[in-house]
Amino acid sequence: FGVAGCDSAAAGTLEGSHLELPVTGGTAVVDTTSLAVTARTGDGQRLVLSGPAGGGLGEPGPVTRTADGARWSYPAKGLSVSASSERGRLRIKLRSDRDGSVSWPVTGTDRAASAVQLPRGEGLDIPVRDAFWNSGSEKGGLAGSTVDVGAELALPLWGYSMGGADGSGGGHGVSYLTPTDLGTSLRFTSTGGRLRTTAAHAFDAGEGTRDYDVSFALTDGNPVAPAADYRSYLAQHGQLGSLRKKIRKNPANGKLLGAFHAYVWGEARTASGVGKLKQLGVDRMWLGYDAGPGPMSAAAVRAAKKAGYLVGPYDTFANGQDPKTADSPTSAWPDRVYPDFCVRKADGTAQTGFGGRGCYLSSRAFEKAEPDKHYLADRTRSMVANGADSYFLDVDATGELFRDHGKGHEMTKAGDREMRLARMRRLAKNLVLGSESAQSWANQVLAFDHGSGTPVADGLWKLERDRQKWGGYFPENAPTIFFKPVQLPADLATAMYDPKYRVPLYETALHGSLVNVERWELSYEKLPAQKTARALLAMLYNTPLNYVLDGPTLTRNGPELAALQKYFAPLHRAAGTEAMTSFRWLTGDRTVQRTVFGNGTLTVTANFGTKAHDGLPGGCVDARLRTDQQPRRLCPAQLNG
Repeated sequence: FGVAGCDSAAAGTLEGSHLELPVTGGTAVVDTTSLAVTARTGDGQRLVLSGPAGGGLGEPGPVTRTADGARWSYPAKGLSVSASSERGRLRIKLRSDRDGSVSWPVTGTDRAASAVQLPRGEGLDIPVRDAFWNSGSEKGGLAGSTVDVGAELALPLWGYSMGGADGSGGGHGVSYLTPTDLGTSLRFTSTGGRLRTTAAHAFDAGEGTRDYDVSFALTDGNPVAPAADYRSYLAQHGQLGSLRKKIRKNPANGKLLGAFHAYVWGEARTASGVGKLKQLGVDRMWLGYDAGPGPMSAAAVRAAKKAGYLVGPYDTFANGQDPKTADSPTSAWPDRVYPDFCVRKADGTAQTGFGGRGCYLSSRAFEKAEPDKHYLADRTRSMVANGADSYFLDVDATGELFRDHGKGHEMTKAGDREMRLARMRRLAKNLVLGSESAQSWANQVLAFDHGSGTPVADGLWKLERDRQKWGGYFPENAPTIFFKPVQLPADLATAMYDPKYRVPLYETALHGSLVNVERWELSYEKLPAQKTARALLAMLYNTPLNYVLDGPTLTRNGPELAALQKYFAPLHRAAGTEAMTSFRWLTGDRTVQRTVFGNGTLTVTANFGTKAHDGLPGGCVDARLRTDQQPRRLCPAQLNG
């Protein structure tokens, strides 16, 4: 992927206002008057990594040389800056002595910029001149929209390819990492029909975001290079988890390898339903069930474990309601958890809970009470009394974090993150732990996640709120919200599932650390028109498919599920603990794509097109384990649904 990480003690050179620092692949040049950043590559190209900071910074103070770079200030903005060469990257740190904001870096301004990479869900690679993405969000595009890096992106990064952006690695590119993701946002503008991005950071003492840190790296322009850069950054900072280590600590985690995931209802959550799956030849599954009445019985759990499956309840520690009127058992807590643990806004009012129900509960209030009261431990113990060996803890690993002003449990969003990590770490000791739309900061505590595989576009939430089209929470044994097939509007289908824009940023960064799956309300059968593309993406990315099952769907779709799982299982068992080491397009129209895992452990080629390429028919995938004489072929549309 063209990003190396070598330390350089060289402090660079300073000529007037231009600070030159060595980076892997060339030299970065920082203009100390404006924070504009350029680079000279080893082969003599000049790249613009950032335009000058938006809105100006005022006169800079004097520049002082340091062992690995320089430092200076912008007194009018109360900003102190340091720039250094660190492990082959240019690292610029801003610290503010007052609340305020800065619009920087200003990216995509180089005329050679050809595509922008965005970790929305699994990841997107968007040609900067693409008309669809240059439209506004009401048409499914990005122009004029702002994303919160700490809340809405799966990884705290973005990137650009310059020139040869065919995935061949013949071009150049740049990776932008913002470890200080809280308080950081990314705004998209369409300028002359080209997508540009400007980051902004809000310096806020109360939020604990007075520091802003950006690392720039030169890449070879491969669309997943920014994620490869981030993976090496995580490894260098001791923040990259390992599924192998998680399996060593809790062997049950090993049952994720080769497993598809399914939420089960009605007959599918009984011992006989489990028996049906086993009879179909399904050798690995993760089975989850909602927290409503009638969870999986101890007998059903025993049958699932005997079959080699993982079983776990859905739970959330995020919602509290009056126990007398609570609409879900997960929202009813003992004593005065509700309302005493409610997250409080600055004016003292409670933060209203999801869907206007009750309140969001403070992770700090729980952590403070836990040593004496054991509310969370007691809840978990009762949830797994049936013998369940897995646990799905909703929202804890997402970007939905809170500042809490509640007396005695005040916290910042960063504090909220720490408290959530602490409780997830405890759960992960004895249970195979998953959460929703896991962001990278949770990768060390989770074994799996549901949601980071889905590049959610804004229009999805609007569609899901339309109960007529999407379905609701009834009937209880097979809620239509999960089981009713839906036709996505064209713009939503393009934004989320058009393979020519999809790239595996999340897998490049985190494959081999945790198992990543699509959102639970977007089961494989929910979107019939996207089935082939989603099956091919799952095999290409070495990620499981996600289902919802009841008695009738098990009978109707079981054979197809079994055939897909049978194909997937040996590939995932071999490569699920490996890094994704290569991704590239094999055709100019991006319809044929190839991934490699580990040191050639697994090579997968998917043809999303309609015509054959190199003997691989359209709509089919070839996978080859290192030990295979011949590739293994799957053509999902040919399986009888």
